[in-house]
Amino acid sequence: MPAEGLLIAKGENDLVMLPRMANRHGLIAGATGTGKTVSLQVIAENFSRIGVPVFLADVKGDMGGISQPGRPAPKIQERIERLRLGEYSFEGSPVAFWDVFGEKGHPVRTTISDMGPLLLSRLLNLNDVQSGVLTIVFRIADDSGLLLLDFKDLRTMVQYAGDHYQEFETEYGRVSSASIGAIQRGLLTLEEQGADRFFGEPALNLDDLIQTDSRGRGIINILAADKLMHNPRAYSTFLLRLMAELFESLPEVGDPEKPRLIFFFDEAHLLFNDTPDVLMEKIEQVVRLIRSKGVGIYFASQNPLDIPDRILGQLGHRVQHALRAFTPRDQKAVRAAAETFRQNPKINVEKAITELATGEALVSFLDAKGMPGVVERALILPPRSLIGPIEPEVQRGILSRSVLSGYYDRVVERESAYEILRARAERQLTEQTFQPPLSPYEAGRGEPPRPTSRQNKATTRRSPGRAKDSLIEAMAKSAARSVGSQIGRQILRGVLGSILGSKR
Repeated sequence: MPAEGLLIAKGENDLVMLPRMANRHGLIAGATGTGKTVSLQVIAENFSRIGVPVFLADVKGDMGGISQPGRPAPKIQERIERLRLGEYSFEGSPVAFWDVFGEKGHPVRTTISDMGPLLLSRLLNLNDVQSGVLTIVFRIADDSGLLLLDFKDLRTMVQYAGDHYQEFETEYGRVSSASIGAIQRGLLTLEEQGADRFFGEPALNLDDLIQTDSRGRGIINILAADKLMHNPRAYSTFLLRLMAELFESLPEVGDPEKPRLIFFFDEAHLLFNDTPDVLMEKIEQVVRLIRSKGVGIYFASQNPLDIPDRILGQLGHRVQHALRAFTPRDQKAVRAAAETFRQNPKINVEKAITELATGEALVSFLDAKGMPGVVERALILPPRSLIGPIEPEVQRGILSRSVLSGYYDRVVERESAYEILRARAERQLTEQTFQPPLSPYEAGRGEPPRPTSRQNKATTRRSPGRAKDSLIEAMAKSAARSVGSQIGRQILRGVLGSILGSKR
C-alpha cells in the first residue's frame, strides 16, 4: 500500500486517508451491527501495511482474525466485484496479544505510583474529599521514600496514614477515618473483581507497543477486553492511563510523514461517563497535544453525542455508519452527526444516516491541507484479514512465538512500602517484647541493689499491666519516625504527566 494514501472506502471517488494527516484523530460511529468493527479492522490493517503500529481493545473477543488471511466468502467476493478491486489479495497482519488478566495475552501491568491518585480516585469512584485524602497518602509515601507498586503497598500505606492521622494533620491536612474506610472498601471491591492484577511489576514498557515485524509492517497490539468490560470504569481508566503514558513518554515530532502509533479507543462513551470536570480538562489536553507526539487517537462509539463537543471538534477523520432515529434523542444524534460533516450538495446527510446499509458509511477524511473533505456516501472496503475470532490454539501458538513470551509472565517482587513497613514493625515488636531477667529484689527475694557510679540512668521497663503495641501500631510508629530523615525524597510518579505538574 503506497504511503501517499490509504484506500478505506469507495463512493463516487476513492476515499483515502493520508498518513501524514492520520495523527489528527478520528471517529468511527454507528449503531450496533452496522459495520463499525469491520471499518476499524480495515483502517488498522492498512496502517500496519505501511509500518505503523496499532493499539486496539477487543471488547467483543472477535478481533483475533486480523492475524489470519481472509477467505473469499460470497459477501466478500460480491463487495470486491462491486468496488472493482480486481485481484484483492488476502493476508493477515502481525499481532501481539495482551490481557490484563494474563489469560489470552501477555500480562499488562502498571504500578500504583504510575497510576497516581487522580486516576485511582476515578477507579475507586471516590468523592472530592476522599480523593484529597488519597492524594495525601501518596504524598506521605513520597516524602517517606516508600515505593507504591501494588495493591498491598497501597493498603498498607492507607492504613498507616489512618492510624497516625494526628501526626500528619498539621503538615498535610485532615485525614478522616471515614475517607480512609471508603478507600479501603474500594480497594477491597476492586481486588475481589481481579483489578489488583493491573498493578505490579514488570510494568508495561510502551516501547513494546511500538514495534514492526521483519517485513517492516506495524504490529497490531490487541488487548483482550471482553472480561475487562465487566468493570467499565476499570476498562476506561486503564486505556486512559495508556494514553497519558504515551503523552508523557514520547518526544515531540510535530507532523511526521506517518504516525508513530494509532490508538483505537472502542466503547469511547465509557471514558466520558461520570467524569469529573478536572479530569475531563486533562483528557481534552491529552487528546489535543498528543498528536504532536505522532499518535493518532480514534474513538469508536455508537452515538456521536457520546463524545463531548470539545473532544469531537478535534476529530478530523469521520466514518459514520447508520444511526436509528426512533426517539427524540436518536433524532438529535442524527442531526448532530449530520452537522459535523462538510456538506455535499448531492447528499441529504441527515436522511442518509438513517438509510445506510451494513458496511456502508458517510466518510470524510482530511485533505493535504488539513481541511475536512466533502462527505461522501461510500462502501467500506472488505478487510484483507479474517473477520471474527480465531481458535484458542491458534492464539496460543502466536503467543508462544512472540518475542515477548515469558518476560511479562513472571511477577517481580521488589522491596516497596509493604515489605519495608512490615520489616520495621517486626523489628519494633522484637525490641518491645524483649525483657531482661528480673533481679532477686524485683522478684521479691532480696534487698534493692545499690546504684553504682556507672549507673547514670534508670532503666525503664514497660509496666506489666500495659498492653503491647499491635503490629500496625508498631509499624506506624517506626515509619513515622523515619519521615523526618527522609523528607525531600520523591518517587518517580506520573499523574497524567507533566500537565498535572508531577515530577518524573
